[in-house]
Amino acid sequence: MQATAYTYDPGTRTGQVLLDDGTPVPFDAPAFDKGGLRLLRPGQRVRIEVDGEDDRHITLVTLQTF
Repeated sequence: MQATAYTYDPGTRTGQVLLDDGTPVPFDAPAFDKGGLRLLRPGQRVRIEVDGEDDRHITLVTLQTF
């Protein structure tokens, strides 16, 4: 699934992404760490993996590659 980075706190390695419909979904440090990123800037397109349908939980955040 694709999303756009919305917020990111480098101190806690947490933040939010926006889904294409504008829904914000938070991510935690383990999801960020799993993606192997060092930094995330608002506006970057990212690939995410999500568990759950109604109560979404992001399990991976990484850069979108084509």
